[in-house]
Amino acid sequence: MQYPLYVHREGDASFRASFPDFPRAVAHGKSMDELKFDAKRAVELTYDRSEQLIPAPTCSTSELHALEMDDGEGIWMFVDINLARVTSQATSIQVSLLSTLLQQVDLAAREHHMTRSALITLAAVHELAGRHAGQVPYVPVS
Repeated sequence: MQYPLYVHREGDASFRASFPDFPRAVAHGKSMDELKFDAKRAVELTYDRSEQLIPAPTCSTSELHALEMDDGEGIWMFVDINLARVTSQATSIQVSLLSTLLQQVDLAAREHHMTRSALITLAAVHELAGRHAGQVPYVPVS
């Protein structure tokens, strides 16, 4: 799948980049080819066998330009990530929320530099911790 990658020049001889859909994966390279290779490897190493759900790529140009990481000094490019090499242990569910609540969730997620799924997971962990009198359920947070 083609995932967006935001690329910055780092000094005169290299590049660094990050994915809005994979916030923990950061790539570096001395050339664009090396950067793309490192980006693919970063996603595979960071997210394989993780508890985090592998998201669908953000494809909306307006959404990408609205992100905090788009400081106007870099460029967007798309990198093909072979999801067959990334196995998530997370389970996808469908949840219905009021649109105003979803907007608040998205705003809070952006403020905390996390995905919507991560924020909802943390909220569920917090709620369950309160119900189990201090016994926090085991939930790895990425």
